[in-house]
Amino acid sequence: MKRVETLQRLKSAGVIAVVRGNSKEEAVKASSAVVKGGMKGIELTFTVPNADKAISELVEMYKHESEIVIGAGTVLDAITARLAIMAGAEYIVSPNFDKDTAELCNLYQIPYLPGCLTITEMKEALKAGVDIIKLFPGSAYGPSIVSAFKAPMPQLNIMPTGGVSLENMENWFNAGVVAVGVGGNLLAPVANGDFDKVTEVAGQYMEKFHQIKGA
Repeated sequence: MKRVETLQRLKSAGVIAVVRGNSKEEAVKASSAVVKGGMKGIELTFTVPNADKAISELVEMYKHESEIVIGAGTVLDAITARLAIMAGAEYIVSPNFDKDTAELCNLYQIPYLPGCLTITEMKEALKAGVDIIKLFPGSAYGPSIVSAFKAPMPQLNIMPTGGVSLENMENWFNAGVVAVGVGGNLLAPVANGDFDKVTEVAGQYMEKFHQIKGA
């Protein structure tokens, strides 16, 4: 049931922070700032130096807060996926679909969210057992594409990443996505060391999310 529970927590989190950083310490601090702002979903990317250690640190930090779900992003192959899973990552995100990674995640009952941009890629991902498709980059299409994809495959669960903002987030959810990934505009203040601003922006995203969901 672990996989089902993680998927439900991702859906409940709604807005997933895509955290990058120039160091492990910076990424952990940025993640903490995001959580302080009310976000429950963290996708720590493997572009961060020592990403596996950062994930381990975050998992330990929030082990008593069951709503918070920590995953690994920018996972390009099955070897990196296993490294992330052994570090405690609860879900795996890729910029592209990789069958070997999908099979490994299935083996460990870990949700795999691969980046797809075409209906063909999405079909192959579904065949490999993928539960949530990461529409990446979302900016290539916009919210209106969701209904076009779901027309022939209404069973698609889509999470757009790239191009999601406070201004268009409601349009994405109204189009039928299960969650959204946000990174650039949320984490931009990190470049200036302004982690309080990250917390503020995270709070704005969550306030908007709760408005959309009527919670």
